[in-house]
Amino acid sequence: MHIIQRKKLVKEKVDRLKNGYSAYAESQEVATLLKKEIQALNLHVYEDVTEVGSWFIPDKFNQ
Repeated sequence: MHIIQRKKLVKEKVDRLKNGYSAYAESQEVATLLKKEIQALNLHVYEDVTEVGSWFIPDKFNQ
């Protein structure tokens, strides 16, 4: 996967989170990029790490 595609993928996932929907990161690399964006935007999410990827779930009570 190219760096531009990963950034686009992360942007789409951040947009989902901003709209109140969960986002799934298929790889550790995408999860790391997503965490950086979440932190930079001060979004409140729960992270559920599994063996096959990570789910990011908006925390609707702390928005």
